[in-house]
Amino acid sequence: MLKNRWFSAVCLLLVCTLCFVFFTAPPAISVFSYDNLNQPALILDAGHGGIDGGAVSADGTVESQLNLQITRRLFSLFLFLGHETILTRTGEGDLSSPDAESIKEQKVSDLHARVKLINGYENAVVISIHQNMLPGHPTVRGAQVFYNRITPAEELAATMQQSLNRTVNSKDRVYKAIDPGVFLMKEVRHPAVLVECGFLSSPSEAALLSDSSYQKQLAAAIAAGFLQFHTKEGAI
Repeated sequence: MLKNRWFSAVCLLLVCTLCFVFFTAPPAISVFSYDNLNQPALILDAGHGGIDGGAVSADGTVESQLNLQITRRLFSLFLFLGHETILTRTGEGDLSSPDAESIKEQKVSDLHARVKLINGYENAVVISIHQNMLPGHPTVRGAQVFYNRITPAEELAATMQQSLNRTVNSKDRVYKAIDPGVFLMKEVRHPAVLVECGFLSSPSEAALLSDSSYQKQLAAAIAAGFLQFHTKEGAI
């Protein structure tokens, strides 16, 4: 247990240091790398987008925008670390076909396009970024990780949840298996985790999620959890 805690702390310290260096002076290219020979590509998925904004907070903050902001920060960190990283979407739009007309058709088309993109890689790990919503319960808050049924997604969820609990969560939350009805997580052929970064139904947490400094903390915690999983030394 002490070894796990020590290693997790070292991972987080490393990522926070890189976060400080990178976000204060962004490099044009990757300036740091670790041994990623034969390691899977990392696919970062910013949930929702385009006509599908996802959840909306009381002050009008739209989930899809937060998802993209946090995902971009994660992408910058992994670029800095030298890990092959792919984004499913890079802007506010989605991946739906121009032929999709209704809102339902666009949402379905977008999800199928994401699955096709992800499954086009032979070896990959997926991190999907989202925000939670629980109307009528404004005091509920915290980041939580869900995983699909493909090994070793559960192990990744465990280390990532551990990292989030130690950094951004005031109370520990428990990682869980994703609902089998979530299309993206069900259809991708690679280990995948979905990170609900916080609750837009909590005014205080919604304000935090819009704050650039807090987004950097979240990105650092998620990246630290991935590094712990990646090295296997901190596995629970």
